[in-house]
Amino acid sequence: MPLAPQTLHFEDDGAIPNSPLPVLVYQGVPEVSDAGRCERLFAGNGWLGAWRDGIYSFHHFHSIAHEVLGVVAGSATVMLGGPNGREVEINPGDVLVLPAGTGHCNLGDQGLLVIGAYPDGVEWDICRGDPAEHDEAVSRIRAVPVPPGDPVGGAKGLLRSLWSS
Repeated sequence: MPLAPQTLHFEDDGAIPNSPLPVLVYQGVPEVSDAGRCERLFAGNGWLGAWRDGIYSFHHFHSIAHEVLGVVAGSATVMLGGPNGREVEINPGDVLVLPAGTGHCNLGDQGLLVIGAYPDGVEWDICRGDPAEHDEAVSRIRAVPVPPGDPVGGAKGLLRSLWSS
């Protein structure tokens, strides 16, 4: 039985587009307690280009790629969905799967270390929610395909069924 994530939905606020696809929040993923194991988990499930760092402390989103963030160490309060979104506490073992367009911002952390990756290691960008660029960003977001596998559960994971609408 695949690990079931919490799902969160965010509306377009005119600056941060967000996505009609839900954010997936996995908690207590054992492989994410170690950076190397987390990188291998993501890579084994087709999410490549892994990096180790924190989360930017400004509202931003990616318009050309979905992103996975695995919390290896520390904790943080992250605002998802843009300035009017929702605060989420993240801790070691948590995994956030952010569909393209989802706003995210680190509001404060204690020694946070995350592993980030992208489906098939695709290129990514950083957008900061400029309303003048909103419509172009939405067009790019709509063109991002649903990945073939879930970064936590692979082909047997729930991502494709939760993102099929």
